[in-house]
Parts: sequence; C-alpha cells; structure tokens
Amino acid sequence: MARVGLKTTQYSLLKNIAAGPRPVAELAAVLATERTTLTRNLKPLIDAGWVTLEPGRDARQRLVTITDSGRDKVREARRAWRGAQDAIEQILGFENVQALHAQLDAVFQLLNSHVTEDMSHASND
Repeated sequence: MARVGLKTTQYSLLKNIAAGPRPVAELAAVLATERTTLTRNLKPLIDAGWVTLEPGRDARQRLVTITDSGRDKVREARRAWRGAQDAIEQILGFENVQALHAQLDAVFQLLNSHVTEDMSHASND
C-alpha cells in the first residue's frame, strides 16, 4: 500500500466509502469504530481529495462520499493489494493462505462475540 501512498487502514476505509455515500455515524458502526476516530481517519483522505463530507438529510448529519480521484486510488490500491496477495500465495501456497484466512475469521468472530458479551454484562451492571 505504501507504493500507492496509502496505509492499509486507509485502503479499507476507501473501499467501504466506495460502496456508497453513508452518514458518518453509520460508517463508524459498520467499521466498529468511534465517530471521533473515524473523523480523524477521514481527514487525510479529505485533504487528498479522495473523500468529501456532504450535508445529509438534516443539519446534524454528514454523508461520507468518495470522489472520482478516490475511486481511482481504490483501483490503484486494489492492483497493489492483489499483487501482494499473489506473492503471499506463491510463497505459502493457496491452501495455506485459505486456511490462514479461515483461522483469522474464526478468531475475529470469537473476539467480536466476547466483546459483545462484555458490553452486555457492563450495561446490566
């Protein structure tokens, strides 16, 4: 990602924004992050001209929207990501990469359910 001028977190953020305009609060929920953190992470993307904040349905809402140059950046980054994936698959083998992805998915699911459970207990206390 460094070759295309992005951090992996910025690439992920741009990909999510490219799916369509969303209110900041909704995008934060999708990404499981705080709105203030999201706003801070959006700033470099806005400064680069890849993302804009547009007025929403009311004065309090702001929609995060990707620009044409943002879409170009996503395409460029996707090519770099694919190249990195291909290199990893060549080194580790396709089956090992698939197994690694499956393990990571399972771990994230366990962690997410644990966090959700902890939040539920905290709200009941």
